[in-house]
Amino acid sequence: MPVTPIGTRGTEDRSLPAMGRHIGSAPVRTGLSGNRAVFAPVAIVVVIGAIFISVYLAAFHAPVPRDLPVAVVGTAADAERMEALLRDRAPHAFQVGALPDESAGRAAVEHGEVFAVYEPRAAAGPRVLYAGAHGPSVTGLVTDAFARAATDGERPESLDVVPASPRDTRGLVVFYTTFGLVLSGYLFGIMTYQLAPRIALRQRLASLAVFGAGGGVVVAAVVRAFDVLPAPFLGVAGLVALVALAVGAATMTLVRTFGVVGSSSAAVLFMTLGNATSGGSLPAYFLPGWLHPFSFVLPVGVGVRAVNGLAFFHGDGVARAVAVLSAWTLAGVIGLRYRERALGRRTEGH
Repeated sequence: MPVTPIGTRGTEDRSLPAMGRHIGSAPVRTGLSGNRAVFAPVAIVVVIGAIFISVYLAAFHAPVPRDLPVAVVGTAADAERMEALLRDRAPHAFQVGALPDESAGRAAVEHGEVFAVYEPRAAAGPRVLYAGAHGPSVTGLVTDAFARAATDGERPESLDVVPASPRDTRGLVVFYTTFGLVLSGYLFGIMTYQLAPRIALRQRLASLAVFGAGGGVVVAAVVRAFDVLPAPFLGVAGLVALVALAVGAATMTLVRTFGVVGSSSAAVLFMTLGNATSGGSLPAYFLPGWLHPFSFVLPVGVGVRAVNGLAFFHGDGVARAVAVLSAWTLAGVIGLRYRERALGRRTEGH
């Protein structure tokens, strides 16, 4: 049996010889021909490339934060004064709250509720509490901003209360831990039809489950071997498995429903928008307004936040990730079942 091209519509049908053959009631189709065969692939990949470049330039050509949550230990009036000072230097960059004492400030940083806390009246002098686990770019931004805005002219001491892993010098381990199975999930969603076009739906879903579980365990084992992420093995394995299931199930449905358009859509959705808005290199607060919401609904963004929260911030984002990723997986499975029934195929017992 010839290998079916990646992402072709009606993949199971087209893996058979051409004219006049039917599977059930679905006619066999052989793909594009003539000028369409010449120009359609060019148009698709050029459009995808243009989208990729546009999204990344919009997100990263000059990233600046918007409403990055920080806090001041003091009264609401203290917070308002600090916000005004910060606004003079970086309009709209920070959203400043007030916290009653040093203990509350430290807890807010440790739980990922704010990115930094300024203590103007600490016993040893003014200081900034921050989380190095957010990465060097955020660290430099918040410490410099508070230093410039210090009301008494004295440069505050900077104290890292949630340091990054000493083996993760660029702060990218969480992103690569998560994104690895986003890529794998996308490829699985395509290859399951390319390599096994005629298996029953229950077998395909079983394969998806094995892929998710196996991928999660393997990724967690690799992370453990490199000793780069202070997170529990089973927690990392479970979160990464959910990311893989979400992307794999959604890609399967898109490919089965729309063929090459579906595989291209999955590439744009998960590989371009998902990657750019993941928060892996910079938090979502640095994204333009139209890209910001994607970070909280696409699998890679919620996965990155959850893995980072599991490792450094007392589980920040984990519950949301479980809910969002489970919803993606369930929607993909339901969509796939509906599509198979709509095609009039018998998927059980084959």
